[in-house]
Formats: sequence, structure tokens, C-alpha cells
Amino acid sequence: MYDPRQLQVLAEVARTGTYTAAADALGYTQPAISYQMRMLERSVGAPLVTRRGRGVQLTPEGRALARHAGTVLAALRTAEDELAALTAPEAGRVRLSAMQSSCVSLVPRALGTLRRTRPELEVTVTQAECRVSHGLLLEGAVELAVMCDLDFRELDFREKDKERDRERDTETGGETEADRSDSTGGTPDSTGDPSVAVDPRLRRVPLLTDRRCVLLPADHPAAASPTVSLADLAGERWVLESGRTRFLAACRDAGFVPRIAATADDQLTLHSLVANRIGLAVMNELGVTAHFDPRVVARPLTDWPVRRVFALLWPDTLRIPAAAALLHALRDTAGPP
Repeated sequence: MYDPRQLQVLAEVARTGTYTAAADALGYTQPAISYQMRMLERSVGAPLVTRRGRGVQLTPEGRALARHAGTVLAALRTAEDELAALTAPEAGRVRLSAMQSSCVSLVPRALGTLRRTRPELEVTVTQAECRVSHGLLLEGAVELAVMCDLDFRELDFREKDKERDRERDTETGGETEADRSDSTGGTPDSTGDPSVAVDPRLRRVPLLTDRRCVLLPADHPAAASPTVSLADLAGERWVLESGRTRFLAACRDAGFVPRIAATADDQLTLHSLVANRIGLAVMNELGVTAHFDPRVVARPLTDWPVRRVFALLWPDTLRIPAAAALLHALRDTAGPP
């Protein structure tokens, strides 16, 4: 049986890419890391890393064992938390990682409920992109994560979109839509890097569906309708987040190229710019509910897929009373999914 301490060293080497960084993270010396890795390689009977410049790269055997190391370490942390809860049933702590839009609405309301009903619980919240939250959960750094499915489908969307633009660019000799979107600044899409799929060992608990909305001045003609389409807003100016690939592609499919009046990644700034008629903006419904300005209304887009927001956790985590209480509060706050 492999030594859990050596598995922890391997997991940290895999995360950081160097023995020195792994030593700093774990509070070890660099020779101690080298020794633990040699002992683990001896147990495995195969090299786990190869030198690459100033760092190291995992071998196929190293990558396979590192994946299992994450599972083992997460299970050990869950066991520690569960035993701590059993020995002190009136107390408990739980760590939550959540995407940005949920951190301005769903999560604060759920925590407020817990503060009133279970004041002894201690909840630590980390705001992170879905990809990061997924990794934290696999590492055992958090007990629960709040994320959405569209983030994990976005990569295929972007790659197909770029391929279509490259074909068009080859035919026309012009600049691609992807090039233009990247030149407007920021990351490819504000929903985050979805280059991972949800690990099938984790349990998904549905929370709610979230629609994409357009923010409009309250007296805008389109505000009289319960929903709006991008085609109806083709002549408008827009205030966009730096991540706009999906929006630009949707506008192109609707037959127009949007006029961009401003770029802002802060939701309060987006609301203010719309209120002062600088342009229209798009925002997920979760974020809309966190701000109120009588000068601004939100109308769902008819030609945009809804995203499903869910909690993600290891199945055994529900045996931890504090984690189960937090999940219950999230589900009650979200309402029927």
C-alpha cells in the first residue's frame, strides 16, 4: 500500500511542476521531496517523473497515480471532517467554491439562512471559475462547489466557432471573428476555461436554471416585451464583458456585428453604464437579481440556451453534517431546479 504522505508529495509535484515549489507548498525541504519521490517510485516499480528544463514532467505512470492520489487525499480529508463533526456535533466547518454570479446572489442568501438557523457552522467561501472549483474539489480543498454546465460545453463551442472562422478567413483573406473578439481584450469567455469535464465520480445536485438576459434602460421600446431577441437589437450599442466570444458568435448568427461602446467586467459597472444609456449589456439572471436600479430592466434572451446551475461534491461528503446543512440551504434558497 502506498504511503499517503508520498501521495501528497506526488499530488503537489503534479500541481506545481517542480520539486522546489512542491517543497514550499508542503513546508518540506527540496531534498525531502526528492527522497519521498524516490521511495514512491521504488514502491511503484517505475519512474513517475522526468526532468524537463528546471521542472519535472509526469510519466504516464505518474499521471495515473496522481489522479488516484487526488481521490485518496480527498477521501482522507473527508474522513477527518466527518470524525471532527462526530466528536463535536454542535460545531462544524465546510469549504465552498462557487462561480462569480452565484456569489452575488444564491450563495449569500444561503449563507444568511445558515447564519440564522445554524450559527455554530463556519463556512469559508472561495469565488472561482468552474474549472478551478472542479480542481479544488478533486484535491479535497473544498467540500462543495457551485458551478454550471455551460462552462463545460463552451470549449467545444469556441473550437467549432474558430474552425468556422478559419474556413471563412481562408476564403476571404480577412480577419477572423475570433481575432476581432480577442483584440477587444480579456479572456476568451467570462464563463471561464471549460477544458475539463465533470469527473463522473462526483455527485451533481441540481439547484436552478439560469437564463441570459439583456439589460435595457427602463423606457427602451424593447422593455415592453417579456423577452427579447438579438436580431431585434441589431442597431444598438453594447457594453460587453471582456469575455465575449459566445455573444459575438450569436450576433453573427443573428445577422449583425455589434457596436461595442464600452468594456467592463464588473456587474455594478455594467448596470451603471446601461442606466446612463451608454449601451445595452448581457448578464446571467443570477447576477441581475443582485442589483436593483429603477432605470434598468432585464429581459431574457429568446435565442440563448439556459444554463443549469448545480452543486458538485464527493458522495461521501453528505455524511458530514456541516456540508449536508450547507447543501440543504443552497437547495432551499434556489427553489425547484
